[in-house]
Amino acid sequence: MPKMRRKSDLPVKTCATCGLPFRWRRKWLRDWDAVRHCSERCRRAMRPAGRDAAAR
Repeated sequence: MPKMRRKSDLPVKTCATCGLPFRWRRKWLRDWDAVRHCSERCRRAMRPAGRDAAAR
């Protein structure tokens, strides 16, 4: 049986959009190095800013 980890032992990153810290999740197991945003909402919020600036 695998050894259990505490949440406090998991790696932490800072979100590129909101600047808040977020912890590793199992669904990010394969691409943790590529994860930059804490949620889908933050990831989507990053895109429109670039489009609006280009349209003006």
